[in-house]
Amino acid sequence: MKKLAYIILSVLLFLSCRKGKENKEDILNQIEASYVEQYRPQFHFSPQEKWMNDPNGLVYNDGVYHLFYQYYPGATVWGPMHWGHATSRDLVKWEHKPIALFPDKKGFIFSGSAVVDNKNTSGFGIDGKVPLVAIYTYFRLDIEKKGGVNTQTQGIAYSLDNGNTWTKYAGNPVIDNTALKDFRDPKVFWHNETESWIMALVAGNHAKFYRSKDLKAWEYISEFGRNVGAHGGVWECPDLFKLKVEGTEEEKWVLIISIGSGGPNGGSGTQYFVGDFDGKTFTTNQTEFKWLDWGTDNYAGVTYNNVPSEDRIFIGWMSNWQYALSTPTTTWRSAMTVPRKLRLKKYEDSYLLHNYPLETLNTLIEKSISESINIEPNQEKILNFNNLNQAEIAFKTDSKDFNLKLANKEGGFVSIKFDPISKLVIIDRTSSGKKDFQPEFGNKLHYMSIDELPNSIFEVRILMDQSSMELFINEGQYVMTEQLFPNKNYTEMFINNTNNSAILSLKDFSVAKVSSIWE
Repeated sequence: MKKLAYIILSVLLFLSCRKGKENKEDILNQIEASYVEQYRPQFHFSPQEKWMNDPNGLVYNDGVYHLFYQYYPGATVWGPMHWGHATSRDLVKWEHKPIALFPDKKGFIFSGSAVVDNKNTSGFGIDGKVPLVAIYTYFRLDIEKKGGVNTQTQGIAYSLDNGNTWTKYAGNPVIDNTALKDFRDPKVFWHNETESWIMALVAGNHAKFYRSKDLKAWEYISEFGRNVGAHGGVWECPDLFKLKVEGTEEEKWVLIISIGSGGPNGGSGTQYFVGDFDGKTFTTNQTEFKWLDWGTDNYAGVTYNNVPSEDRIFIGWMSNWQYALSTPTTTWRSAMTVPRKLRLKKYEDSYLLHNYPLETLNTLIEKSISESINIEPNQEKILNFNNLNQAEIAFKTDSKDFNLKLANKEGGFVSIKFDPISKLVIIDRTSSGKKDFQPEFGNKLHYMSIDELPNSIFEVRILMDQSSMELFINEGQYVMTEQLFPNKNYTEMFINNTNNSAILSLKDFSVAKVSSIWE
């Protein structure tokens, strides 16, 4: 089937050369519909081909959600970085767009952000057209090869046609760099109170903040984090935004920071800080580490600017630098998490950042009959399905004493264990399928502390998509994202009640197929 699909596509591409531009757009749709390779995600965004990493420039404008991303069109491994581009009307289905930003003599195009300059503070707007402005890091490989330190500077580009074409600013770089090795990933937003643009970027072991009136001239204002938070690796991909504490009128600022190594289960991870920002300085009383996602495969995530609602929408890169370059895919490499809504909740004296799939994802989930499942102490229930690798599994329970395992007939499995004594959730992917591509991928169990999970009924929701699993507990209070590469689809579910005396009750239990966004 796969070979036949490529033959058909080749014929269609040949015909497109004879029938013009409109037919080429039809061919692009045909290619999108051919996402049939092994491990190809069906409801997560992945590039049509080649290498992808960090999401960049997440911005909404004129009915369109833009997803730019780190992209190398020359291979399925990291190379000279471009900004790839895709758009969506609903954050569910995506349309591939031409590459937005290419490397130039000032360097590769590293990560950054994009804003809608409604007030035309930049002066880029012409004839009433509102400019989109991208802010990104330039990287000079030639300087690095010579042993230089100042390899990274900040540049900008603008678009007057809602992101279809871009013009780089002639005055780049807008922030130069003479002394710092790591100086990158600018996230910019409009700060109403000071009527200025604020930029958060990272410089090795801390974040720096800058202010501008026009997106061109930037003033350094403060820094944060040299002695706060996790420092197992270089800080990357900052994001600073304000959220209302759910159920109250209190507002707090949240600073997201990714680290390339030193995550909660090894390798890459994303931490966050809850505090205050006065237009110049970010402060926090937080002393403990807080992880947005305890899994190994949610990294470099940032949030959308200019969304039409007050929702704070997050997308992360679904991989880990420990093994990202060697995952067992062929024509493409890497995918994004599903878009998630961030909410801030307070538990006694602690603020926790929930992240949970947007409701629009439900349009892909086929209706299924829910039921209640009761399992006696120390007993197991086995359920059989046609395919659990493109499905939503959901239920509610008040138990923290059970094990759920998804398996195939070849003996491959992934399991999720709730341990009430240690107050941990433990994911075991050591026998999930292919893992020999990198020693760090499947060599240990992954742990998540759930010490603030309520003792009342909570929801467990699992999204399975060909080569990934996203686990959401209590509507995103606790989250784990994991890549998986099973040799065969999982078709069996084992639910084991590990309690010696109490019945395990799973309410509203359902398993539903999730439709492909590429069909």
